[in-house]
Amino acid sequence: METAKQEIRANLKSAIKELFGIEVEPEIARPGNEKFGDYSSNIAMVLIKELKKSPFEIAESIGEKLRIQSSKVRSFEKVEVIKPGFINFWLSKELLLSSVQTFLKAEQIPLRQGFAGQKVMVEFAHPNPLKEFHIGHLRNITIGESIVRLIEALGAEVFRANYQGDIGLHVAKTIWGLNGKVLEELGKKPLEERIKVLGEAYAKGSAEYEKNEEAKSKIQEINKSLYSEEEKYKKVWKDTVGWSMEYFDTTYKRLGSYFDRLFLESEVYRKGKEIVEKNLGSVFKKDDGAIIFEGEKFNLHNRVFVTGEGFATYEGKEMGLAFLEYNTFPFDLNIHVVAHEQAGYFKVVFKALELIDPKFKGKQFHLSYGMVELKEGKMSSRRGNVISGNWLIDEAKSKLKSKFAEMDEETLEKVAVGAVKYSMLKFSPASNISFSFDESISLEGNSGPYIQYTFARTQSVLGKAQNTNHELRVMNYALEVEEESLLRTLYKFNEVVIEAGENYAPNLLCNYLFDLSQKFNLFYQKHSILKGENQDFRLLLTETTGKVLKQGLNLLGIESPEKM
Repeated sequence: METAKQEIRANLKSAIKELFGIEVEPEIARPGNEKFGDYSSNIAMVLIKELKKSPFEIAESIGEKLRIQSSKVRSFEKVEVIKPGFINFWLSKELLLSSVQTFLKAEQIPLRQGFAGQKVMVEFAHPNPLKEFHIGHLRNITIGESIVRLIEALGAEVFRANYQGDIGLHVAKTIWGLNGKVLEELGKKPLEERIKVLGEAYAKGSAEYEKNEEAKSKIQEINKSLYSEEEKYKKVWKDTVGWSMEYFDTTYKRLGSYFDRLFLESEVYRKGKEIVEKNLGSVFKKDDGAIIFEGEKFNLHNRVFVTGEGFATYEGKEMGLAFLEYNTFPFDLNIHVVAHEQAGYFKVVFKALELIDPKFKGKQFHLSYGMVELKEGKMSSRRGNVISGNWLIDEAKSKLKSKFAEMDEETLEKVAVGAVKYSMLKFSPASNISFSFDESISLEGNSGPYIQYTFARTQSVLGKAQNTNHELRVMNYALEVEEESLLRTLYKFNEVVIEAGENYAPNLLCNYLFDLSQKFNLFYQKHSILKGENQDFRLLLTETTGKVLKQGLNLLGIESPEKM
């Protein structure tokens, strides 16, 4: 399905070829101010050097050509040229009205299938068993879930993967910290209590590892025993990791996420080591007993893949993981949602992989995201420097409850989760963010609850309407400013979702939903929807707005309560 933006680009391209004999791909933007049209192009300024003319003169020639063509093109009804050389376009009302009708008739608003035929693995969340599901994991799973939904909506076949470190020093520290606690007794206690005990054991083990040589030596012994698959610690390892994974599952469900496969370090470290050793001399080299990848040859940095003691490092394990993931789901693209400090790590890992097996070249992508900190709020959830993800949601929920006492428990949970998620998504994934409780739970401003409230408002209006058949027959009256603004914004939903999906940027969709909510609320305040001769059209706008908001929030992984 071709969008108006694509049609305008094609017509611009054709006009420039006919006028100047030049092949060019014009950039089309959406102006920040609606008085400059629905779309705008600066192509005239790009052509200055080649044509040796003023940008305004070039733009006027192109504009005149397009005006002649406009009678044959259904997408735009007006072309305007303004100094110094911008060409602005207004969509036709016929196109706008037909698009909202299409939106209403379809169960889901149809989107261009930009990812059709592609198999994409999205690897996200990554909490390590026996450690806290912290605020960074919360941002990770929120971004990953939205990316999955966006590219799935654009036609991709998506596989949800979660890679977790179920073996290593953090596990050994926890086992040491348990100090021989009777697992049978601990296993009978509620999950929350078991997780609390494990957290305390890990904190104790971590602290003693740093300051107590005897404890450090014992923890290292436990770690080697686990990697050697000795029976001595196998049961405590299996039980404690199992409880931790069970707890993570409750968090995934709370956040509306699930995974097709959990990949574990314990199932890839042996294979990773084998792959590294097999490629010794071609991809890897020996260095003081260890096996390294000479990244410096590729303007990267050198990294150890197998230690001198014979253990695969994270890099080495990644080799085993890549082949296991590909054999599980032969992907065209694997998106790794991991914090930005691992950017150098992934450059080395991806380079090593493509040298081992060319099939991986261009199929691995690191979607990096920035850090999260709190602007304000009680830090009672901290263990060391860790802020629990569940605590953050619970705290948002508590603040919502104190502010909106009439909100029922189910709605509170949906709004609290939506508030936290939206606060993570409204910024570019690459940016560091400061989470604010006050901003996140506000029913005003750029927040999840504000958009959820706007959706609830559309449903309230529709619930009061006697006529629920909003088929638009003939537009026989001039549109009010707020009606036209809302109509033009609704049309752009398809394009925004495409841009958000193709650029792995849910923040673009957040910006759009906030803008749409503002325009609907202004329309709601200025005009009576349920009275007068324009009722059918205004109900059409209301119903379409509700549908777009609900589908848009769903693509962000946020629920839409019908009442707030």
